[in-house]
Amino acid sequence: MAASWPRCAAVVGPEASEALLAKNDPLPFALLTLTAVTGLVDAVSFLGLGHVFTANMTGNVVLLAFAVAGAPGLSMARSSSSLVAFLVGAALGGRLGVAMAATSRRRWLLTVAVSEALLLAIAAIVSIGLEIGSATSPSRLYTVIVLTALAMGLRNATVRRLAIPDLTTTVLTLTLTAVAADSSVAGGVDPRIGRRVASIALMFAGAAVGTLLLRWGLALPLVVSAIGVLAAAVAYVDVPTPPLAPPPGGPNPTKVG
Repeated sequence: MAASWPRCAAVVGPEASEALLAKNDPLPFALLTLTAVTGLVDAVSFLGLGHVFTANMTGNVVLLAFAVAGAPGLSMARSSSSLVAFLVGAALGGRLGVAMAATSRRRWLLTVAVSEALLLAIAAIVSIGLEIGSATSPSRLYTVIVLTALAMGLRNATVRRLAIPDLTTTVLTLTLTAVAADSSVAGGVDPRIGRRVASIALMFAGAAVGTLLLRWGLALPLVVSAIGVLAAAVAYVDVPTPPLAPPPGGPNPTKVG
């Protein structure tokens, strides 16, 4: 029986997912845009919400451990709230991927992008007037943490299901490792070097821009983040995708548009 893209991508693995990408598929460009958005969101969460990450869960788990061990300036409650909300978002993203496995890739990804943008927009509204690093309104602070972590968990589950190599949109450890380990210096052939370097540069740029935008408050970088997600989705939907080639020995995906 023929399979749709979401189910196929979850089964065949990263290399087959890469093979499934049409030559002019706009998906990698959309994911690179989301990588820049991650930098924006982590700038807001770490610098504006009290030293917590809502996108980079590796960093957040480490910060939680520091807080548990009594490091000053860190909060177990904030880091735990972010972690739990991220897991809930990831669970919702996984459920959505299963529920929409029989639909087109575009419809599935557009649904996820609109949901992420909506969560970020609501977080921006809640953060209006909230002072950076302020503990005077804990309920609003935790609401922003939860909303942004939910958005990032939802996206991560979706990107994981897509399984496009070097485009996780939220972590760079393996990307940086690949740049060095697959380089000509290490005896490699530098596969996908442009994508890898672009991913690193865009997250760096997003974090820098987010830091600058925080001068005008928490809401502005969150609004820019939501706009970035929508822009990536609209650009992806508007660009026609050529037919996909089936993975080696795998089924023919029937819906890509």
